[in-house]
Amino acid sequence: MLVNILILNNKINKVNNEMEKYETMIGLEVHMQINTKSKIFCECSTDFGCQPNSNTCVICTSQPGALPLLNKQAIEAVVKTGLALNCKINVASNFSRKQYFYPDLPKNYQITQFSLPLCYNGTLKFIYKDKEKIINIQRIHLEEDAGKLIHKDNYSLLDLNRAGIGLMELVTSPELHSAEESFIFLNTLKDIVEYLATSQCNMEQGQMRCDVNISIRQVNQQTLGTKVEIKNLNSISAVQDAINYEYARQIKTLTDGGKVVQETRAWDSKLNITKSTRPKENCLDYRYFTEPNLIPLNLNDTLITKLYKEIPELPYLRKQRFMVSYQLNAYDASYLTSTKLLADYYEKAVKFSKNNKIAPKLLANWIATELISKLNVSKLNIDKSPVTSENLAKLIDLIISGKISGKIAKQIFVEMYKTSIDPVTLINKMNMKQISNESIIIALCNESIKENSKAAFEFQTGKVKAIDYIVGTVMKKSKGKANPQLVVKIIKELLKNSVNKI
Repeated sequence: MLVNILILNNKINKVNNEMEKYETMIGLEVHMQINTKSKIFCECSTDFGCQPNSNTCVICTSQPGALPLLNKQAIEAVVKTGLALNCKINVASNFSRKQYFYPDLPKNYQITQFSLPLCYNGTLKFIYKDKEKIINIQRIHLEEDAGKLIHKDNYSLLDLNRAGIGLMELVTSPELHSAEESFIFLNTLKDIVEYLATSQCNMEQGQMRCDVNISIRQVNQQTLGTKVEIKNLNSISAVQDAINYEYARQIKTLTDGGKVVQETRAWDSKLNITKSTRPKENCLDYRYFTEPNLIPLNLNDTLITKLYKEIPELPYLRKQRFMVSYQLNAYDASYLTSTKLLADYYEKAVKFSKNNKIAPKLLANWIATELISKLNVSKLNIDKSPVTSENLAKLIDLIISGKISGKIAKQIFVEMYKTSIDPVTLINKMNMKQISNESIIIALCNESIKENSKAAFEFQTGKVKAIDYIVGTVMKKSKGKANPQLVVKIIKELLKNSVNKI
């Protein structure tokens, strides 16, 4: 047994030593569905979940003689995204045909951008291990999506609802070095694009997909290793898993004396491995040429200036403002600004509150714990929350003013979530008003002190925490309605004045 353990440890150490010799070079190609009501070259709907082939016409099914008509909003969405990511804009741009056999795109070529993309030379900043990292963006271009093949036992079905939907493809330089870095990059990008509303980035609906270009090279080596592409990863966690696997596979291939070949691979989420699908094509294989049915684009400075002014406060800047304005820590500020909907809800609640000093932190806690947990169970976004930001602010103000306890507030909140009724109405309806009448509380405290004489004696002899037993009894007798701050104050006064009686 000991010999087997030693052999296993030696193998693990050998693998770890080999991994230390190599570094990973990762470039990402991120495809995001543009947030438009109609497709990029026709008026068909982009609605998700419709009957197969119901959102189609002569253009997106490539009928003879049908000509594409460019969607202006798709152009604006790509340019706005590029501006937010510090890209330069090609004022003069055009479209190309990418020749390739697409079984789910009837014309067997894709209309895309090649030599003159709309956006180029941008950057994206994110925090990795407490340090700022900047990744260069080579380009963001506009293209059409393909349809969907549904494979059965011995045949395939074709759904063209997605064919012709507008995509923006963002291509990074190979500057990411780990699965973790890639994970943070993609989440940061997703947050920014969602703030811009240029894409909803709903990965469950295929609105954000990623291709990973990954190679390894020995540390301090200048030239890139042989690139392998992993296609069509449909979740950020899948990107992370695929990179980790492929990194280990390529190292093992080299250490076993093999050679990494340039190819396209697919991620098998059931087996957690990548599988070879075809040799990797290069630009020549696609035989790009200018799309003859679309005139060149010429953007004017007025449009670009207008789009730049429409860019909202982005997550990183909003996080910094939340930390300064609302005295939040970095974790809370990051969480609350992770989506625009969440940040908007929180900020509205803060503005509705009458207590600008204490409320921001309490609101952050209640949103992150009570509200989000219920929304997750209900599978609702925060913009569909039954508890409005105004009503949550009212509830927090009632706690701060001492009119209700935290325990009562939680009971009220449950009813608020069920009914959408404001907390003041519910307190009256449920007879949940806090007891602040001193004579009533004194009577309850005297009863509780007699029932907890041991705890009373321990408190008087210096054991401060012993008072909790007495407070708990009072709260139980009052069914949680007694003002807890007043209860503590009165118990202390009673015990101080009755030292010789107990």
